[in-house]
Amino acid sequence: MSAVNRVRAAYARIEAVDRPEIWIDLRPRAEVEAEADAIDARVAAGEQLPLAGRLFAAKGNIDVAGLPTTAGCPAYAYQPEADAPVVARLRAAGAIVLGTTNLDQFATGLVGTRSPLGAVRNAHDPARVSGGSSSGSAVAVALGIVDLALGTDTAGSGRVPAAFNGIVGLKPTRGLVPTAGVVPACASLDCVTVFARTLPEAEQALSLMTSPPDRELPPLPQRAPGPWRIAVPPREQLGELDKGWAEAYEAAIRRLEAAGAGIRTLDLTAFTEAAAMLYEGAFVAERYTAVGTFVDKAIADGAAGLDPTVAGIITRARDIPAHRLYADADRLAALRARALAELADADALLLPTTPGHPTLAEVAADPLGANARLGRFTNSTNLFDLAAAAVPAGEVNGLPFGVMLIGPAFSDERLARIAALLQPDTRVAVVGAHLTGQPLNPQLLALGARLDRTTTTAPAYRLHALRTTPPKPGLVHVGEGGTAIETEVWALPTEGLGRLLATLPRPMTLGSVELADGTRVPGFLCEPSALTDAEDITSYGSWRAYLSR
Repeated sequence: MSAVNRVRAAYARIEAVDRPEIWIDLRPRAEVEAEADAIDARVAAGEQLPLAGRLFAAKGNIDVAGLPTTAGCPAYAYQPEADAPVVARLRAAGAIVLGTTNLDQFATGLVGTRSPLGAVRNAHDPARVSGGSSSGSAVAVALGIVDLALGTDTAGSGRVPAAFNGIVGLKPTRGLVPTAGVVPACASLDCVTVFARTLPEAEQALSLMTSPPDRELPPLPQRAPGPWRIAVPPREQLGELDKGWAEAYEAAIRRLEAAGAGIRTLDLTAFTEAAAMLYEGAFVAERYTAVGTFVDKAIADGAAGLDPTVAGIITRARDIPAHRLYADADRLAALRARALAELADADALLLPTTPGHPTLAEVAADPLGANARLGRFTNSTNLFDLAAAAVPAGEVNGLPFGVMLIGPAFSDERLARIAALLQPDTRVAVVGAHLTGQPLNPQLLALGARLDRTTTTAPAYRLHALRTTPPKPGLVHVGEGGTAIETEVWALPTEGLGRLLATLPRPMTLGSVELADGTRVPGFLCEPSALTDAEDITSYGSWRAYLSR
């Protein structure tokens, strides 16, 4: 699908889902379509853009040129002179930003309800919280409005909303992704994170945003040969979990075991004690350093739009004595040493992302208590200078259940490889050279793919015979004037989809293909520039019928 058509579909989706609380500011549609048209022209001219036409959103504490940066507080708004580096890097790769998204004000919270613009409701159950603070970004991805979204994660804000909305959230090692152009929450702990519906998409975006490390660390220890080594805590150390969550977590452990991983026990005490320190100790004083002067003045002036819970957290942090910060730093160092010793030779620690998923009403009744519970497993990660990947791991009572893998700094790629073992098979639609018996079908088989079913696309596509070697067709979405095209749907490991995407030659692209039953799966489409001298073979209804003409 062309970038212009993707933009049009996104704005139609925004109208259809009717979730205005997702957004702080949307860019004018005409402006975005003009940018998409320019992207299509650059691709047609032969320019290599790895994210050509992919749509993304940026959390409202990240600078997007032309839009105000509010951090969820309208009175705080300023006009950035340029995109934050993370936004600029995605745009340089051909991605198109639609707008800025709602958040827990000043990125202070894990619930997604602390905003004067309204609570961001969960993508699957509007009676439940979306998770915060990167609430709008996660829901925009989960509802299929954008392909990618940027969030931030200080205490879990890039992982909790990923878990609650059934998507992937990658929290990189601190310093791997620049935080310039981001309103700080706790500057020494903040990370820019990425959301996507699949792990390969999230990894690709993250790789395009990274910088050389901003600090010297010992190299990641070389792991000894053998299966992945996964640490898990004893069941009693997880504390109280929502009904069905312990069973879902144990199923994730079994899935890793079935994939060949070795499982061993870890004492979680150091992690949970450090997690409690993030808000109960002196480290919260850094939030006052970030925006405390503004909050004090806004309260004195009677300014509207301050979330009372957020304002209370920030103003209370003003009076924490310096000696307490030094004492907490010493205690944290001791806890970190214990935690790293517990990890020892483990490649990753596997945990539920949160202990449960509260409703909007439950958070309203106990805003501080509900939020503290959600950070039980996530709060310590940045305090300990660790990397993390949050991924879906099934459902409980019809709602997403998520887990996270935590590992040492700069183990990001390792965590993603392990996370891929937890992902269900991905479906991919093929219409040409990858069909059963065709020349490129062995590529699918080599990745462990199996034929799921044979069906057709929705009646909105046209098929063209491309001048390539080996011969292959180009599938394009046209809407009116299209027809149904015979399609095979293959199931393959999610990691295999990423490998397939990495080897996909131009003019083929991977996009969303609508099937006859109305569902959408990733599938092979074609760049419009390749159709100039291609024969329209739509009337045959399939590539096989054309070949046997």
